[in-house]
Amino acid sequence: MPIATINPATGETVKTFAPATSGEIDSAIAHAYQRFADYRRTSFAQRAQWAHATAALLEAEAEQTAAMITLEMGKTLTSAKAEVLKCAKGFRYYADHAEALLADEPADAAAVGAAKAYARYQPLGVVLAVMPWNFPLWQAVRFAAPALMAGNVGLLKHASNVPQCALYLADVITRGGFPPDCFTALLVPSTAVEDILRDRRVAAATLTGSEPAGRSVAAIAGDEVKPTVLELGGSDPFIVMPSADLEAAVNTAVTARVQNNGQSCIAAKRFIAHRDIYDEFVDKFVEKMAALRVGDPTDPDTDVGPLATEQGRAEVEHLVDQAAAAGAVIRCGGKRLDRPGWFYPPTVITDISPDMPIFCEEVFGPVAAVYRASDIDEAIEIANATSFGLGSNAWTTDTAEQQRFIDEIEAGQVFINGMTVSYPELPFGGVKRSGYGRELSAHGIRAFCNVKTVWMGRD
Repeated sequence: MPIATINPATGETVKTFAPATSGEIDSAIAHAYQRFADYRRTSFAQRAQWAHATAALLEAEAEQTAAMITLEMGKTLTSAKAEVLKCAKGFRYYADHAEALLADEPADAAAVGAAKAYARYQPLGVVLAVMPWNFPLWQAVRFAAPALMAGNVGLLKHASNVPQCALYLADVITRGGFPPDCFTALLVPSTAVEDILRDRRVAAATLTGSEPAGRSVAAIAGDEVKPTVLELGGSDPFIVMPSADLEAAVNTAVTARVQNNGQSCIAAKRFIAHRDIYDEFVDKFVEKMAALRVGDPTDPDTDVGPLATEQGRAEVEHLVDQAAAAGAVIRCGGKRLDRPGWFYPPTVITDISPDMPIFCEEVFGPVAAVYRASDIDEAIEIANATSFGLGSNAWTTDTAEQQRFIDEIEAGQVFINGMTVSYPELPFGGVKRSGYGRELSAHGIRAFCNVKTVWMGRD
């Protein structure tokens, strides 16, 4: 894939970028490595000042930055602006809490025969971040903000279709006051990742993206014995039980499926309704999905914009067509729109069987698969019948059912009577083939720290 801005609403190539040369890559790594030597010694107060200044710039530039995001990957202007403001919130959260989150942790000194014993968190060094296009600022910021506040420095290898977002993030961090080379955007193809990760000056890596990309980075890092955090795909269940507020569940289900034009790892993708309310849920859900307005993402009245890439639309189309040919029922949507750009309509599919690829594969677009469950046991069984385990949603007012969902759904996150959302205050990540490690909260800032044991004897 060329490194280029291609407008998903029209298919027009707006701007292309030359990939960095091997010499430019080596220079960027060298400068980052040298910068870490002094940056790690800056105080939390100084880093917090820079992080707050970066947040202020993001807020002041939210309108034009949102327009850039929409141009590059097609999300609506409303959601793009919300993403920019969320990035500002992320920087502010870690500016205000990093010092406390990384404070020395006292241990029982007497139990280990010491005068004093504790654990200290210290930065690892240069961290490579391999990031996707669907939340081109937020997914990079949820690494950058904690990593910088911990004293690490970052190299960003962003997706090839959002180069302007990559360059903007590195620029706004520098304009916020962080020293040059603390956070560098490298415009390189995916083929360059291995050499960068194997470089002795790079200490660790984080990746948000596809399962194949995660496997590749994990294998390289494992061979080099370097720590990684992986946030990969998701096929999140959205369970609705008879006691749920059905109207609220349906409204949230629509938002959960079409957020970011359906291109979110934590978007609900598999909707599991109890048999007692299945028909009513499907009728209401289909009605609301079919009523969504698909169109120009810069139009404030648009609900769903284009998919980000032509290949992405082709993959969604293939899974839906396969299911329909095998006997699944298309309740609404199901056919690409006859217009320029990479649009695909909100789609609802029922009568899916386990032998259909759509049963187990992640559909990265506004396509909802609906399943009928006879009881809570079957609902949990369907929810867990996937190799992924990122987020999950369950709607019920029955406290016993709530506890079963919390205990038995195989996922990194369970949201009861709500929609899965990432917050700086909560850990974010998955299990099974959705990856390992955690971003955000205390877990995220400690992910790329050396937890150093300190034992001090008596004088």
